[in-house]
Amino acid sequence: MSREYEVIIGLEVHVELNTKTKIFCGCSTEFGGAPNTHVCPVCAGMPGSLPVLNKEVVNKAISVGLATNCEITRNSKFDRKNYFYPDNPQNYQISQLYYPICRNGHVTISAKGGAKDIRIHEIHMEEDAGKLIHDPVTDDTYVDFNRSGVPLIEIVSEPDMRSADEVIAYLEKLRETIQYLDASDCKLNEGSMRADVNISIREMGSEEFGTRTESKNLNSFKAIRRCIENEVNRQKEILEKGEKVVQETRRWDDLKGISYPMRSKEDAQDYRYFPDPDLVPIIVSDEWIEEIKAKQPEFKDEKKVRYKEMYGLPDYDIDQITGSKKLGEIFEGAVGAGADPKKVSNWLMVETMRLMKEHNLDADKLKFSAVNLAKLVKLVEAKKINNAVAKEVFEKAVFLDDMDPDKYVADNNLVMKTDSGALEEVIKKAFEANKKAVEDVLNGKGKAAGAIVGFVMKEMKGKCDPAEVNKLIATEIERRKN
Repeated sequence: MSREYEVIIGLEVHVELNTKTKIFCGCSTEFGGAPNTHVCPVCAGMPGSLPVLNKEVVNKAISVGLATNCEITRNSKFDRKNYFYPDNPQNYQISQLYYPICRNGHVTISAKGGAKDIRIHEIHMEEDAGKLIHDPVTDDTYVDFNRSGVPLIEIVSEPDMRSADEVIAYLEKLRETIQYLDASDCKLNEGSMRADVNISIREMGSEEFGTRTESKNLNSFKAIRRCIENEVNRQKEILEKGEKVVQETRRWDDLKGISYPMRSKEDAQDYRYFPDPDLVPIIVSDEWIEEIKAKQPEFKDEKKVRYKEMYGLPDYDIDQITGSKKLGEIFEGAVGAGADPKKVSNWLMVETMRLMKEHNLDADKLKFSAVNLAKLVKLVEAKKINNAVAKEVFEKAVFLDDMDPDKYVADNNLVMKTDSGALEEVIKKAFEANKKAVEDVLNGKGKAAGAIVGFVMKEMKGKCDPAEVNKLIATEIERRKN
């Protein structure tokens, strides 16, 4: 009879901070440059070069710490973590072991049974390594040092998660918080957010932790979920055979759906940490912390409460709009420009999200202004254009090019025709051209009226109010019935 096990998970989440320059030099952090073009003697590890700390890295690290309820270390220091690997040009990494910038925090997630706090052991600053590129044809390996020296924070949780669902909820909460702070774009597919997952299992009711493994190479939430489920099953099979789990680092292959061992898990002494002799301690004053606190944004949970009170939107709308800082800014800007909150919400929830998916765009890449969205909403409310034309204007003018919708409508002659006499003439023509449909409607087949409506809209080139068309057609049908 198989035993029941409890899953114990802790995460080490690496986040690339979106400063313009690297942590210890002036090289660009821009993603996607030609190999080895964002490199200087400092980030290439040349002898005699000296690091100079980028203060903005510390600012962003503290802002993340404050947002995750951490204590800020008032006297923080950097250490050298020594290891030899081709993508590590100095043969050591500048990191923080003894005095990390943030400690003892937590974030609250929604879990089965309600809210749950996931404790954060620490957040420390460090530099990223370079990138190895393997050529499967020639079997050569190339090194790109563009990423070397890009600023990272590593967020180390306590082993408080008990399922893949809790892990994903925790990561989503971290990503949302950091994106609201504009500290990183947290794109897993580009490596600006990476998670190493520490997994162990123990018999239900046991107080003692099992032997953990660390899983790497996880670049999507889907991969993280699959990896956790696979590793839990692997460890269960080992224990059921009476064998012992080996503490090791494993690499997850998402295409094959398997993991394999990389190396035995190192301890701190294996890295021979010592204080970095080239960098002075960071003294964080009360004034510095208060300055950063004053710049902290309103986060999603706070926005959700305010949107409910101020705008009375449905919970689903609020959750979707506040899921992105950019969408929230557009929403509030459009409402501030005089547009109806629910109508603005509808444009964001339906057409905006449809086009974002179609064009493979993240919310932070949206170009259009809140003012132009408000103008579009008002054009529809004033019955200058109908909904069908409005969708065309939004896609072709507002969404793609942030053009003034008033100008686009005027330049393309899209204003609705309000001459009721001209509309009545077209409706008479529609009745003459669709005699079978008219006969069906008179005999109680109401759906047949669609042919008449379609004829009118085509003749008017869509520049009329569908509600007015339907009203006039209904009036004419009633007249003919009598």
